[in-house]
Amino acid sequence: MAASFELAILVTCALLLAGACRGVPNTELQVGYYQDTCPKAEDIVRAAVSDAVAEDAGIGAGLIRLLFHDCFVQNPSPEKLGAPNVHSLHGFEAIDAAKFALEDACPGVISCADVVAFAARDASYLLSGYRVDFDMPAGRFDGRRSNASDTIPSLPSPSGNLAQLIDNFAAKGLDTEDMVVLSDAHSVGHARCSSFAGGRLGDGADIDPSFARSLRRRCNDTSEVEDPTVSQDPVTLVELDGQLHGQFYRNVLKGRVLLASDAALMETKEAARMVRESAGVSGRWEKKFGEAMVKMAGIEVKKAGRRGEIRTNCRLVH
Repeated sequence: MAASFELAILVTCALLLAGACRGVPNTELQVGYYQDTCPKAEDIVRAAVSDAVAEDAGIGAGLIRLLFHDCFVQNPSPEKLGAPNVHSLHGFEAIDAAKFALEDACPGVISCADVVAFAARDASYLLSGYRVDFDMPAGRFDGRRSNASDTIPSLPSPSGNLAQLIDNFAAKGLDTEDMVVLSDAHSVGHARCSSFAGGRLGDGADIDPSFARSLRRRCNDTSEVEDPTVSQDPVTLVELDGQLHGQFYRNVLKGRVLLASDAALMETKEAARMVRESAGVSGRWEKKFGEAMVKMAGIEVKKAGRRGEIRTNCRLVH
């Protein structure tokens, strides 16, 4: 019964968002795409995101992650079926709220895919303390396909080494700098111990011993929950209230990151140089992060026709 209920939820989520990143080159996207057809579209999305993040900053982290997963998988939701990611995606309700308001203002005009892209931009702006500020081109259509089998081969592994990460990103047209810059999203949100504990609780060469001990204490305490969660960034949690910021890179340099894939950013001189530059140059990562988000959101965008549509309800294919 529980399994059937969970499957029903996952199927619903699999239909929620479709194809912010599938189909045609990003040259077909435009800043201000809805200026004539729905002038208040971006303001409506921004208001929904602001309300959601004010209530729970973790929703903002989830919205950024939704765009990332949407661009690496056919849809963001099916990959919840993958073992490391079950129950880990958040932000669907904020997308629903924005889409509902958009349909009231401009019926049948704004795609769910563009809502996802706008929401990720707005979440980045809010969580960075207004430092990550960029325009998001629009003009995407919603996809008609959602396949859980796309998940594992598409998404970068949290235990992947640098070469594997570079290959994953290169397959989507993103380079090493894009990968390093987008990793900064790990400044916000939480991770379940099951997603990293296998290789990060020992005293390895790429992890600070005191940090490893604190992770062991947290992850071995199953008195309240079977699979505890840990802040992606312990410094952020204590000092900066869950903001998106360059502290992530300083944590990488100190060996105080949860995921093996984040520690892997120090495996080559080139990637390590990028980490050091982002950690030490004020304003560098904010600008680069915005550029990388736009580039990622332009991967293989869907167009109108057999493979694309405008959904009225993001959870339902027409």
